[in-house]
Amino acid sequence: MRVLSFLVALLTASIVNAQTYPAKAVKLVVPFPAGSATDQIARVVGQQLQESLGQPFVVENKPGAQGAIAATEVARSAPDGYTLMVGTNTPLAANPSLFKKLNYDPAKDFAPIARLGTISFMIMVRPDFPAKNLKEFLSHAKANPGKLSAGYGSAGSQVSQAMLRSMGRIDFIDVPYKGLPQAITDVMGGQISFTFADLANALAQVKGGKLRGIAVTAQKRSPLAPDVPAIAEELPGYELIAWFALVAPAGTPAPVVSRLHDSTAKALAKPDVAARFATLGTDVAPMNPAELGKFIQSETAKWARMAKEAGIQPE
Repeated sequence: MRVLSFLVALLTASIVNAQTYPAKAVKLVVPFPAGSATDQIARVVGQQLQESLGQPFVVENKPGAQGAIAATEVARSAPDGYTLMVGTNTPLAANPSLFKKLNYDPAKDFAPIARLGTISFMIMVRPDFPAKNLKEFLSHAKANPGKLSAGYGSAGSQVSQAMLRSMGRIDFIDVPYKGLPQAITDVMGGQISFTFADLANALAQVKGGKLRGIAVTAQKRSPLAPDVPAIAEELPGYELIAWFALVAPAGTPAPVVSRLHDSTAKALAKPDVAARFATLGTDVAPMNPAELGKFIQSETAKWARMAKEAGIQPE
């Protein structure tokens, strides 16, 4: 009888918790710097959740270690719905293959809420770079082995570089960054030769004439940059797509997860949100918690395979 009473009380508490949630500001942790694609997506989604749920959703950037610093913090946070993460394939699927030791388990330490969207990358160089297209780029790199340098700030950019090195049979120096905005800045300043920037950042630089796009990592050209070819046009089989997802610490009450998912799904269905995503080079690609959980598992295996084929050694 006592057990039954406890279960009824627990269920009642969960229902009340869901009905009153959120009762205060919610923290949206972003594992990459301000200005990154993840940061911009988080701010769009956070604003929508704030409007629908009536409490502030405050973005907090915690870059470093390929998103592992932020992911560890969120994984260890109280599972009450007040600390969430807008993560990507980097901390949620790729990091187990990039690090020998992680202080969190992507599969066990998070409660999936919703996938948000997908995005590809673009090879970015200075306008005065000697190669004008990917074929010339590969020829230039082969003629100057080990002389070019490339900056990465996420698993997407790191694996993109490694795949280009392997499939294009070229050699260059890898330079790690806490996030892609810094790598882009250093390409513009001439400190490094190129980077793989997400379309959210790349398109702004192309339109501003500060950098030039060589090729995109998606299998086909992006409608947002139809003049920039896909790498696969020169290197058949090349493809890399990154994604964004909203997660909470494992153990977050199911009613809270459900409420967050429902509000997120309604936001992603809005035409103006889809249009805003498009300006960031991102396609709306929603998934519910169950779908996202299975997707993360399959993506972890996929990124492990890509990292191995690209010759990446865990750090």
